[in-house]
Amino acid sequence: MNWDWSAVSDFMPHFWDGLLVTLQILVLGSLVSFVLGLVWAMLMRVPSRWVTWPVGVVTEFVRNTPLLVQLFFLFYVLPEWGVTASALTTGVIAIGLHYSTYTMQVYRAGIEAVPVGQWEAATALNLPMGRTWSAVILPQAIRRVVPALGNYVISMLKDTPLLMAITVLEMLGEARLFSQQNFQFTEPLTVIGVAFIVISYLASLALRALERRLAH
Repeated sequence: MNWDWSAVSDFMPHFWDGLLVTLQILVLGSLVSFVLGLVWAMLMRVPSRWVTWPVGVVTEFVRNTPLLVQLFFLFYVLPEWGVTASALTTGVIAIGLHYSTYTMQVYRAGIEAVPVGQWEAATALNLPMGRTWSAVILPQAIRRVVPALGNYVISMLKDTPLLMAITVLEMLGEARLFSQQNFQFTEPLTVIGVAFIVISYLASLALRALERRLAH
């Protein structure tokens, strides 16, 4: 095998384009999954089966369906019903929705770990329910679940190449296109592999720093 540094140099402009798209997917997808997961978790605590049953069915269906199937459904089927969006937007929604069903379970575990006495104290102080959640329960719950949420961010990063299936040119998509056009596969794919390792490592460091900050 002959390593060609000129191929690496030629690929780098495409790599930066793909990296930007990958980071956009990761950041926006994480925001969707965190916010929607919290919504699911809070709805599951509503004392009504008319709320918890539909939420449970939807989240179980999404969690037990492959992400790739969901991507194809959103990108190819919904337009037949008049619902259209760009490939990037569809990818962000799909990955955020998919992982929200996992972050929901993380949030639920964190909420259930809050001591009962905290709920009783909020009730004794006659705090409104919204104030109880925002000032008492959620700050304690989220502090407990940061490590698990961070792990799902890294998992989302590893799943971003799936969006290539709906024409999103993230890092792997750019590498694949470049390789097919130039018949050079080793260099771009190696660059992409190293990039995923570096980004995952930096994300892990950021997560540990956040854990230490929340612990104080």
